[in-house]
Amino acid sequence: MSLLQVNNLVVEFPNRHGTLRALDGISFSIAPGEILGVVGESGAGKSLTGASIIGLLEPPGRVAGGEILLEGRRIDNLPPEQMRRVRGRQIGAIFQDPLTSLNPLYSVGRQLTETITTHLPMNAAQARERAIQLLRDTGIPAAEQRIDHFPHQFSGGMRQRVVIALALAAEPKLIVADEPTTALDVSIQAQIITLLKSICRERGAAVMLITHDMGVIAETCDRVAVMYAGRIAEIGPVHDVINHPSHPYTKGLMACIPDMAVDRENLHQIDGAMPRLNAIPRGCAFNPRCDRVFARCHEQRPELMPAGATQAACWLHDSGLTHAPAESV
Repeated sequence: MSLLQVNNLVVEFPNRHGTLRALDGISFSIAPGEILGVVGESGAGKSLTGASIIGLLEPPGRVAGGEILLEGRRIDNLPPEQMRRVRGRQIGAIFQDPLTSLNPLYSVGRQLTETITTHLPMNAAQARERAIQLLRDTGIPAAEQRIDHFPHQFSGGMRQRVVIALALAAEPKLIVADEPTTALDVSIQAQIITLLKSICRERGAAVMLITHDMGVIAETCDRVAVMYAGRIAEIGPVHDVINHPSHPYTKGLMACIPDMAVDRENLHQIDGAMPRLNAIPRGCAFNPRCDRVFARCHEQRPELMPAGATQAACWLHDSGLTHAPAESV
């Protein structure tokens, strides 16, 4: 059974000019102990998907369709107070910038113990002991002393470890990690990746890892979902998506990664840019930038369909298509 199941999720932002659809029919699942990577260009909808799951959509954003199930229980329509109890206890969050995720006026110990006592039946002394152990588990040296320090007294990598400790404080079953390694140097990135993998292995937690870094995806994830313009373009085992991409957009992303074994003057780039929410093309949203586009791509939106070991939202993999289209529009 899936720990998290997202079915046809639609997120909209009403404004005075109409309604902008930011997520349009997103569906995926995450199993216990699995790390699902979510990748794509800026504006693809990665962070918005995570915010929808956590229940932190900024008004006037709203879930306008579909459903989000956690262990079979629907959570996207819960009242704010009930969702607050789910957030932290069952779903933990690791945000991109640890300095803005932590309250600068409170010691890290106070922030940890408040989270623990809010969600777990512990007194102040027990919560402090658990907070110290969490700091040890996440690699903070001299945790007994550092627990009383303030966020500005930690380095960027140490602050990120504190944020991970906060996410683990109430032993959640799902962790949504939004760009957790972006602001860190390469050596600290490797340590954070190792930590996330050990969390899944030892605690059985599932992780939704949102990132733009395919290297982090390859090193960390079991499966990966590639997003484009608020939709999933391709999803499947990380090895297959990276080494044998099926969607033209995924192939373009892979081609943009420098190859140290090949000497070339210019890096590959995907022509064009992500479409604005008020200018999503008809049919396949990627069709203005696709080098395999044909007539049907302009008329009908493709749903995810089998494409070898993965699933891709591309008409090139339609079972009714007996050969690659010769025409290009």
